[in-house]
Amino acid sequence: MAIIQRGEIDAEIGGERRTLCLTLGALAELEQRLQAGDLAGLAERFGNGRVSARDLTAIIGAGLRGGGHAISDDDLARLSIEGGIRGAAEIAARLLRATFGEAQ
Repeated sequence: MAIIQRGEIDAEIGGERRTLCLTLGALAELEQRLQAGDLAGLAERFGNGRVSARDLTAIIGAGLRGGGHAISDDDLARLSIEGGIRGAAEIAARLLRATFGEAQ
């Protein structure tokens, strides 16, 4: 079960309820994968409201790994997410809000 004070959320992915968390290591992974440079670069990238499917996969994948799930982005891309692309976007948004706060 997710503990929101720790930046965790729960989401249904691949037919299973999973906990996601953007730990410091997961954020570093995102910075590198998305070539954001730093946390401000990540915030700027996601703050404009435009995200790609690649961004969603990277955010959710990093969150899953931060939550203790050993899953690659390629494996994640093959799983179903309740609500499809809209559901994936909602999961990513909830995860970013849990990590950075409502202002982000």
